[in-house]
Amino acid sequence: MTVLDFPIIQGRGFRNVEDGGRVTGFQFQLRNPNYRGGPASLIDGIEVVVDGERVPDHVPLWTLQGRTMGLEELRASTDVRWQLDEPATITVPFPGGLAVGVHRLEVTVFLRRSYFPPMVARSQFTATGSGVIVPPAPAGGIRHGVSTYSYTGDVNTSMTLEDVFADIADMGATGIEILGEGNLPGYPEPDPAWIDGWHDLVQRYGVTPTNFGCWVDTTRYPGRDLTAEEGAEQLQLDLRLAHRLGFTSVRPKFGVVSWDLDPHPIWQETLERSLDLAAELDVVICPEIHAPTPIRHPVTQGYLDFIEKTGTGHVKLLIDTGIFQTAVVRENAEDLGTDDEDDVPPPLRPLRVPMADLVEVLPHTHFIQAKFFEIDDDLNDLHVPWGDIVPTLEAAGWSGWLSSEYEGRREPYRGRDQVRRQHALVRSLQRGARS
Repeated sequence: MTVLDFPIIQGRGFRNVEDGGRVTGFQFQLRNPNYRGGPASLIDGIEVVVDGERVPDHVPLWTLQGRTMGLEELRASTDVRWQLDEPATITVPFPGGLAVGVHRLEVTVFLRRSYFPPMVARSQFTATGSGVIVPPAPAGGIRHGVSTYSYTGDVNTSMTLEDVFADIADMGATGIEILGEGNLPGYPEPDPAWIDGWHDLVQRYGVTPTNFGCWVDTTRYPGRDLTAEEGAEQLQLDLRLAHRLGFTSVRPKFGVVSWDLDPHPIWQETLERSLDLAAELDVVICPEIHAPTPIRHPVTQGYLDFIEKTGTGHVKLLIDTGIFQTAVVRENAEDLGTDDEDDVPPPLRPLRVPMADLVEVLPHTHFIQAKFFEIDDDLNDLHVPWGDIVPTLEAAGWSGWLSSEYEGRREPYRGRDQVRRQHALVRSLQRGARS
């Protein structure tokens, strides 16, 4: 089940429309702003202002219950309704459509209410908001996905899991990354009916399961650490569960023993004990390279040495793009009592890892978490240099998953909007790199 957004202007459905290969306008969706549904004949117009430009009242088309009509057809209709649980799609003829990026919308919907006196029966409902035009993903090369982590705080409050699938498909992405203990009801033994529902969503929305986030909590028990045998038991449980859900990689986050994120010493034996199962299931185990650990570091080298020593094809790196960060995330720094970059604790300082280091490890990189914190209205990322990262991946011919991982402020719906901005930015940079 999906739910409507609380704002009248919906997050999904904002796109350009084509006719005969030409872009002829744009669309967006509205939820009914009234407290009741009603006959479409009571709709009395809509005013649309996009980026300050007003669209004449008679121009927009309405799509309700699968039928598209102009205002006069709506007024004359006898068998169409605008229900509270069904969004209306508004199509605005606009030759050439809207440019890729963020656009401001102002909408006034007019509804006639028969139970009001005639002189005030025409009621107006006004809403403002924004939408992001996301271009289609270029063919070949980078594959575009989204991590459910991006919607932390929204999932299970203003979003269902199906809403996540719907958002991903709506922006033209094709991969979903999940957190086992964040998204699976009844983890580690989800109900078989839930698993059937998961596979139904995968098929219905045309989305591919990509990476399954899991944990090896080495300090799970007070007073002692996990043994390698216990760590392997946990990892193998998640390998089997990930495979059952159709995922092709897992990211085991091991407990760490230093600010450099040195993994607990059981990591190597845990992986060794799990290699046969990973090969049997054809699921790749992906240790994560995450700030404050750069690529040129003993932690990273330890993983690379393990890959070389074992000769396995089922252990590869997962790169988190926070390591390329060029500016402090001020909210995080201020939480620790400072906004002065010189006083920011080492774990929060930008690493500015060079692209040459990324190129060296790309042959061993299975998955990239596209970590980001804020993209502004002009599609500028304030912290992560996508203008360097995307051309580097394109030049290397890398064709793995780039999975959006928003980690900025958690106001309701903000993550959903920011993910769309990132996809618009990255895909535009892809096209630019190929031109």
